[in-house]
Amino acid sequence: MEFTPTTLKIQNPKSKLSYLSLYRKYRSQTFSDLIGQDHVVRTLQNAVATGKVAHSYLFTGPRGTGKTSSARLLAKCLNCEKGPTPEPCNECEQCISITAGNCVDVYEIDAASESGVENVRDTIVDAAQYTPNFCRYKIFIIDEVHDLSSKAFDALLKTVEEPPPHVVFILATTEYNKVPPTIRSRCQKYEFHRASMQNLVERLLYVITAEGAEAEPAALTAIARMADGGYRDALTLLEQALLTSEGKITLQHVYDQLGLVSEETVDQLLIAMRQANVVEIVDTLAEIGRRGRDPRAALESMMYRLSDLTRAAYTVDVGASTDATREATLHETASHVGREDLLWLRGAIAQAHKGIRDVTLPRVWLEAELIRIATSKQPQIERAKAVVQTAAPKPAPAQAPTPEHKPVPPPAVIETPAAVEAAPDDDDAKWHRVVAQLTTISRTMGMKLTGTRVSNAVDGVLRIEFERQLDHDWVTDGIKKGMAVQEQVRAEFGADWSVEYAVNKNGAKANREGTEAVELALEGDSLYKAATEKFKSK
Repeated sequence: MEFTPTTLKIQNPKSKLSYLSLYRKYRSQTFSDLIGQDHVVRTLQNAVATGKVAHSYLFTGPRGTGKTSSARLLAKCLNCEKGPTPEPCNECEQCISITAGNCVDVYEIDAASESGVENVRDTIVDAAQYTPNFCRYKIFIIDEVHDLSSKAFDALLKTVEEPPPHVVFILATTEYNKVPPTIRSRCQKYEFHRASMQNLVERLLYVITAEGAEAEPAALTAIARMADGGYRDALTLLEQALLTSEGKITLQHVYDQLGLVSEETVDQLLIAMRQANVVEIVDTLAEIGRRGRDPRAALESMMYRLSDLTRAAYTVDVGASTDATREATLHETASHVGREDLLWLRGAIAQAHKGIRDVTLPRVWLEAELIRIATSKQPQIERAKAVVQTAAPKPAPAQAPTPEHKPVPPPAVIETPAAVEAAPDDDDAKWHRVVAQLTTISRTMGMKLTGTRVSNAVDGVLRIEFERQLDHDWVTDGIKKGMAVQEQVRAEFGADWSVEYAVNKNGAKANREGTEAVELALEGDSLYKAATEKFKSK
């Protein structure tokens, strides 16, 4: 795929800028130049080609992903002299004026600075009533539309809903949730995605070649990673590297420019933390401080490196790097640290990065925090070893021989029928697991089923026996309770099993006999007779 730098034809030579930023110079001028947004390009081109152009669009996505560029491209496609066309010619007067930003029929509005209701009424609502001066459509491009005030949205609502046939609205935002639902429902929504590492590296390589400069592949990869999926951010970082470098852009130059820590230093620090080597941690942090690196930048470098190491450890594609030496070092460090420790370090460093914003002595705090993280895992390992050693069976002490020098035979193991028949996964064990699962769902259900047992399990029928009639009646009273028990039984025993309930008659009788009232000497009938005789005597 080829990219074409922007060629601006400016009417006033005195206003010509001596230098044009890279992100403006290499802004996409055709839809074929717009990389990484194929789903948006395909839909917009089909709409223009078939004449099914909507009256309002809403472009949403992270910064620097091509929302405003796509809005200008759509404006050129609609107003091109050869159009409406899926690709602008970039040669007619309309295309050139839109590219230069001085077309009178294309309004580019920054909602962050023109958020008031009066600006919306004067610039948009009133202007929309008039037909275009030179173009086919009058286009309103509102950038960061979420910054408009609530009154401004109210004033814009009716015009966006039913604009004149010659008006097209293109709203762009990085915060879709802040746009009122009344506006969102009246627009066609297009989501712009972050650029992949491969797309960013390809774009940077094209620009660096077009500028006649050189850069190491690892340097371009580092810039692409720092851009966080934004094309504009990537070109801005590349521009800074070009201005500050004296020749070929190296990886170390990018680290110095961005204030990051080199990968070798980060690897050394991570290995020292894994080994709980406090001396190495302190020395490495001191060296990072002498190079003028900020503690926050050190943590960010560690997080980026841990992300790459995790991908390498789990055999996930780490990006577009073509440096074989770097890839080998990445996999070697990942295997040396280990998967478990990588995940542990990622979580600990992420927490440290979140807490560094609230400290007043970040350099001293970072040293203490990394030492704490490194040494906090050692007691856990020792405790785990102690638990394993304690749980291991100890060998029985050897018995002393008898006076006749005959060894005493070991005691005979008497196997009871229950011990022989008991299996680790018998019906009772399965039923106990069912009761445990039901207890997590309902504590009352667990209490009622406590003490139950399996009396029989034959031909797919599980017979459960209760000790008390009261518990039996509670469980069987209601369809939902029975269905809950049935569901857990089928999950444990099998899909074809059913449940039957019964009450242990002997146990119920014993309970009744055990709970029978016992009358004292002056209670019940004895008390009645004694009272009658007492009152008669009087």
